[in-house]
Amino acid sequence: MTRSRAALALALAGALALTACGANEPPPGASQAQATRGGTLRILLDGQTVNYDPAKSSSLAITSLGLVHRRLTAWHNKPGEPAKVVPDLADVGKTDDGGKTWTFTLQEGLKFSDGTPITAADVKWGVERSFAPAFSGGLGYHKQLIEGGADYRGPFEGAELAGIQTPDDRTIKFTLVRPYGDWPWVVSTPAFAPVPKGKGQEADYSEHPVASGPYQLVEYRKGVEARLTRNPNWSTDVDKVRAGLPDEVVFQLGQDASVISQRLVADSGDDKFAFGASFVSPAQLAQLAGNTSARQRLVTSKSGALAYLAFNTGKAPLDNPKVREAFQYAVDKTSYQIASAGNAELAGDIATTLITEGIAGREKFDLYPTQPAGDPEKAKKLLAEAGFPDGLPELDFVVSKSNNYPDKAQSVQASLARAGIRTTIRTLDSDAYTTETTGDTATFDLTLSSWQPDFPSANANIQPLFASSEIGGGGYNLSRYRNAEVDRLIGEAQATVDPVEAGRKWAELDKRILEDSPVVPLIYTRNSFLRGSKVANLFIADFPAYPNYLQVGVTP
Repeated sequence: MTRSRAALALALAGALALTACGANEPPPGASQAQATRGGTLRILLDGQTVNYDPAKSSSLAITSLGLVHRRLTAWHNKPGEPAKVVPDLADVGKTDDGGKTWTFTLQEGLKFSDGTPITAADVKWGVERSFAPAFSGGLGYHKQLIEGGADYRGPFEGAELAGIQTPDDRTIKFTLVRPYGDWPWVVSTPAFAPVPKGKGQEADYSEHPVASGPYQLVEYRKGVEARLTRNPNWSTDVDKVRAGLPDEVVFQLGQDASVISQRLVADSGDDKFAFGASFVSPAQLAQLAGNTSARQRLVTSKSGALAYLAFNTGKAPLDNPKVREAFQYAVDKTSYQIASAGNAELAGDIATTLITEGIAGREKFDLYPTQPAGDPEKAKKLLAEAGFPDGLPELDFVVSKSNNYPDKAQSVQASLARAGIRTTIRTLDSDAYTTETTGDTATFDLTLSSWQPDFPSANANIQPLFASSEIGGGGYNLSRYRNAEVDRLIGEAQATVDPVEAGRKWAELDKRILEDSPVVPLIYTRNSFLRGSKVANLFIADFPAYPNYLQVGVTP
């Protein structure tokens, strides 16, 4: 540990008593008041924009987009419980043929903010719109699954997507190219928000969308503010997912992350009614150690995204499973924790599985049991058995410059060196890093990354990272892992409709993939957020590691 990191760890120790409690076990005096209907909630963002176009959005179902747009289904996420799919605009869907066709029935009495009825045709139009090249950029799990989707280019020239049928105003039927048990989760993603049929052709639809949720966007100034007011045609009678408590929700944009923390710590004026959408950094957490009021207003997730070390398994010597197994013992995960947040409790728990906490069906196991600090002697032995008694040739270790990855890489580099594995760290800006790691060719040997699923299913943990279809072309199989048996098992698990049976299959896949060691799981990252003293019901469930914006309110 460097001297600066040691100092930071000591500074953070005072804050540990709070943050280790997690989001839903606050320290004495930290309980939140009961939220009431009314008032203005402010959300402070360091980004310049908020995208309210569902075709272009990758927003989680419980965050910003969910305030303005409903989807076919939604998430029920509650502390201490695995997330589950629940009705939103429609029921959770039915299939009569093992998951190849799915039929959803919309509630009665649904209206857009302009007073017009929400029909199945509007949902279909919204999904079709997501296929138009001009409106790409959002989550696209559905695009290769809906029949006809592979060649579809959107609805603006009159073409319809054959795999979506709307026999009446309240019924929408999807025909898929193959059975897919997680389709009820997929239709909770942004593209399944309704857009009035025929509207949304303009490129700036995100600045004046037609709302189906509790709020409508009435003012948008890039880099300054997005102001939401009540949708007069929304009611809790037909929406059991969103509390709709504040009269207004104001996103303040372009705020420096450190300034956000300073404002919320000060807790004055309108900032009493605000929370920060950005993670509180380790340095900022250290500054809270002596501030009792601010510490009591910190909300920390129980778990979070999987941070991992990925190997380019298509390149020697990392194409040798025995070599990759050696890394499982060589890496010091506690050192990675310190590099990530200065303190193990603040960084997140040691990871031994690919499926993250809060996902139904997850099983906890460790195929490579050792102390978290690693076992370099065992790693050396495995390398010798693999034909490398003198260690490996120097490896190219590429990382992004963002999110403190260079420091994290140095911690991994040091632990690998103790096992005779030499590396050279190469840092790239975000765009260059993405091109290097997700492009069709790759020269790197090692990289660091993290992954949180886009919906609460082990499918979204496993398939994007380890299916061979996700190698190159912008896919996120950074380890270039190819295994025909695993591809087949992924297909079988995806085709399983019963969630309990599917969960067993995904847990088996978790173990099967780790037997090949395409990655080393490091930690399940923990996120902290700060709120003003008048913000109420700000909680983080077991999944995902973000507050549920849909339930937050303020007190007088």
